[in-house]
Formats: sequence, C-alpha cells, structure tokens
Amino acid sequence: MRNRMHAVRWIALALAALPRIVDAAPSETVPSLAWMAGTWTGTSGGLEMEEHWTPPKGGSLLGLHRDVANGRMVSFEFFRIEESAAGTTYWASPRGAPPTPFRMVSRADRRVVFENPQHDFPTRILYWLTEDGALHAKIEGTRGGEPAAEEWTWRRAR
Repeated sequence: MRNRMHAVRWIALALAALPRIVDAAPSETVPSLAWMAGTWTGTSGGLEMEEHWTPPKGGSLLGLHRDVANGRMVSFEFFRIEESAAGTTYWASPRGAPPTPFRMVSRADRRVVFENPQHDFPTRILYWLTEDGALHAKIEGTRGGEPAAEEWTWRRAR
C-alpha cells in the first residue's frame, strides 16, 4: 500500500510539471478570415497580379503573391496568417526574405488590419472584400518622411 501511495505521489508531481492545457474553445479569428481564401487576379498598367490564399486550417492561412510584366515575373511574396499566444499575426516574406510580423489590430466582417509600427515600410497592411466581390489589399506607412501607400484590387479567378 505504501509503495502505491508513493507511486501516486510521483505521478501527481509529474503531471503537475507538465505544461498546463487550457480548456478553452479555439480562436475564431483565423476561421473568420475564410473570405480571403481563393485565387485572385487583376491587372494594372500592364502588370498581371495574382494572389493565392489557402482556406483556414490548423490555425493558419498561407498565401503567395506574384507580379508578371512582359511575360516575366518581376516580384513575388510569401505570407502566412497564424494564431499564437501572442495573437493573430500576418507574416510577410517579400522576395523570400526572412518573414516580418504584423500583429492584427482590428477585424470586422470582411476586413482585417495588421500593424508593425517598428517596420520601415509598410507599417500597416489591410485586406477587405467589397460587396462586388473584389479583394483589396493596401499597405501604408512613410517613405522619406512622407505618407505613402500602395493598393491592389483582384477578382476571384474562375
């Protein structure tokens, strides 16, 4: 009996040392961004733009962007949006550079905003879906001390 009690105490101590599992519902943040999923295309001044987002799964969305001009790729970027203990983060990796984090600061129906005030440019990334079904993205910040922004508009590819 004494050996059993000793074993029970050791098991209790070992279990107490394990990381605590919080019994909470999974966050609804990433699943609520399902409106971004799909293949999106657009053109601007002869530049062919495409953006692809996977459906939300495993607490993340994965994306990529490609620009093509005169039949040649002129730019690309990889991204991911994922949930963690720190919150929902958009990770941008232009041209394969190490990813830069942008924390989600607001979310509404079919609109999300991410920010990283310490980044040079951009400091804000916005995505929204309009009633006509167009996906928009905008980056904002400052360049050379002046406000600057770039915006893209895509339609769902058929």
